[in-house]
Amino acid sequence: MTDRLRVTQEIGPKGKRVVAVAIDWPGLARGAKTGDEAVNRLRAYLPRYAPVARLAGMEAAFDALTDIDVVEQYPGTGSTDFWGISFAFSSIDRQELPSDELERQLRLMQACWAFFDEVRGRVSAELQKGPRGGGRDRDRIVRHVLANEQDWAKGIGVLTPDGAMLSDEGLATFRQAYCQAIREHHSQGKMAKKWPLRYLIRHTAFHTLDHAWEMEDKDLTGKEG
Repeated sequence: MTDRLRVTQEIGPKGKRVVAVAIDWPGLARGAKTGDEAVNRLRAYLPRYAPVARLAGMEAAFDALTDIDVVEQYPGTGSTDFWGISFAFSSIDRQELPSDELERQLRLMQACWAFFDEVRGRVSAELQKGPRGGGRDRDRIVRHVLANEQDWAKGIGVLTPDGAMLSDEGLATFRQAYCQAIREHHSQGKMAKKWPLRYLIRHTAFHTLDHAWEMEDKDLTGKEG
């Protein structure tokens, strides 16, 4: 690790969206219409990621980052253009992941989970709606995030009964199994089906964190009435 933030840029095939991914900090990624805009948007989110780094015990290393280096540009998918989210793999995602770096990235993913849990515990149950009245409330967002993780976990052999993750105990059991399965796949040199393990970790962390920030942005606590 250095004092420079390594960023990759995933470019949609039609050039509609570019996603800037902080490849060493799972969960930190932002999309925009151009590469420069995506990097600037990611830079603006550094203060919002800081609590995750703190929860992971990496606050000093994160605070020491002084600049951004774009280290790779690579083609995305149609979903990159449509959603403005990373759906493809860089060459770094495909590189061999040393065991100590695997554990570091798992700690950051777990910190994203902890941040998500903290946010859902303090925001209002009803969230601010869009201009046409659309948008999910808190509990629907939580169920959406957990359902996606339940689905992704199948790629590493973790099968969880529907509804089991809705209890604190069931969620803790799932998350422990998720991390352990990633470790076991790593030790065997296996991917999560077609996903490199680094991508699975960062995609899980991003999805969790993106919806945590969504809940923060739409929180109505203290705004009712």
